[in-house]
Amino acid sequence: MNGRHPLFMPLIFVGGLIFGFGLGFSHMARPEVVLNFLQFEDFGLLFVMGGAAVVTGLAFALVPRLRDRAPLTGDTYGRRLKSFDRNVLIGGSIFGVGWGLSGICPGAAYASLGVGNVTILWAIAGMFAGAYLQGIWRSRRARQETTPAGAD
Repeated sequence: MNGRHPLFMPLIFVGGLIFGFGLGFSHMARPEVVLNFLQFEDFGLLFVMGGAAVVTGLAFALVPRLRDRAPLTGDTYGRRLKSFDRNVLIGGSIFGVGWGLSGICPGAAYASLGVGNVTILWAIAGMFAGAYLQGIWRSRRARQETTPAGAD
């Protein structure tokens, strides 16, 4: 089990439940609320996202100073930086268009099911299909890059 604490997976589950409950309670799991934000009619999402950014920023700044290792995994804290490249720009743009069209992001889509929005299953199916197609495209591209020229 990679040396992880036995409570690692249950705590991830509980954290997801709390996150989902928070999205449902704040009405951020309702696509119409998100679409109203994107149309500059309701700025509640801005406060939810801002609050999350403050908590996350504080955690990233303070926790590594208070502890040298993560409590449940024993891993050292470190930053995983991803370079800003064409793939990030294209993927982020596609994500943004999908978010704007559906009014929901992947995390809130599951919480939206919990508040009774079964039509969100179409958006979830689209997310899975998009991720699957991207995986196929990426694996084909990787194979083409590793195949020597003239090896047909």
